[in-house]
Amino acid sequence: MFKKLLTIVFALAMILSLALVTGCAKNEPEVTTDPVAETPEETPEEEPAEVREFTVGLVTDVGGIDDKSFNQGTWEGILEFASAKGAQTKYLQSDSDADYIPNLSNFSDEEMDIIIAPGFLFEAALTEVATNFPDQKYLIIDMVIGDKPNVASAVFAEEQGSFLVGVAAALTAQEAGKDTVGFIGGMDFDLIQKFEAGFEAGVAAVDPNMTVLVEYAGDFSNAQIGQTLAAKMYNQGAYIIFHAAGGTGNGLIKEAKDRRTNGEDVWAIGVDKDQYEDGIYEGDMSAVLTSMMKRVDVAAYDVAEMTYNGNFPGGGILVFDLTNQGVGIPETNPNLADTVVEEVKVYEGKVVAGEIEVPVIPNRLK
Repeated sequence: MFKKLLTIVFALAMILSLALVTGCAKNEPEVTTDPVAETPEETPEEEPAEVREFTVGLVTDVGGIDDKSFNQGTWEGILEFASAKGAQTKYLQSDSDADYIPNLSNFSDEEMDIIIAPGFLFEAALTEVATNFPDQKYLIIDMVIGDKPNVASAVFAEEQGSFLVGVAAALTAQEAGKDTVGFIGGMDFDLIQKFEAGFEAGVAAVDPNMTVLVEYAGDFSNAQIGQTLAAKMYNQGAYIIFHAAGGTGNGLIKEAKDRRTNGEDVWAIGVDKDQYEDGIYEGDMSAVLTSMMKRVDVAAYDVAEMTYNGNFPGGGILVFDLTNQGVGIPETNPNLADTVVEEVKVYEGKVVAGEIEVPVIPNRLK
């Protein structure tokens, strides 16, 4: 009997124990995840955008990449584009006209996205190479090759920008009590004659009685000839000389620097790019009065960007003039009086409005 009772008590104890265990389990708090307290999953870093492979090639004329003028200005535009778009750039320097076709062909063999030839001297060479490589895209600056769908042409209203520096030269000469200025051209043909025509028209707009001396070097890459011609013209009384002679014009700037260093009051006017820095002498003074900006850098940048965006203007002609800031004087002109700058702006407005039509043929050829 006692054993039977013990068995019953033991069984009841087991049942009670199981009930307690089960009850405790049911009463435990449910584990939840607080969405606020939860550590967020790390967002994977975005991979950098893939840099498009886009190549721009420049073939220089005989003036070289550092001519401080046309080639250099074009190259600066290419480098600016490359910096903005992550493009690759190359240039080939031509030592003579005979290098134009081989250099253009070498870049064409590399299948560059666009090849730029800065200058009218490339007309024959690029016409031939563009025919041989019909799928290659080219830009020629300062010349129109209109019958090639793979060639874009950029031209400038050089006469308009030259008109403005003519106005600046005449006003500055008047203030100094001078009556003679000068112009040095590289080679005597229609393109450079536009510079001459615009310059003398600007001078005449201020003072029709002012003398404009004119010399042509017959070369775009001979600084010694440029310096010799500049010395001759300064000795003839030219107070300010404007050049459109590429590397030859560096000789003009050197002569102006030398004379100002020796205390002589003369000036040079640069071309294509702002040549103020090229005229620095004795610290921070410059012999460059102002420059006729021919924005070859803008032309190079714009057409490269159009090509990059799939809008290559093949067979088209792009004109850069005063209406789109394709030509003009620099934004900063430390050596020009404020009154002169303001007057230049007045004349600029008249040209843009069509009140003044700047000639493209100089008086000596009329």
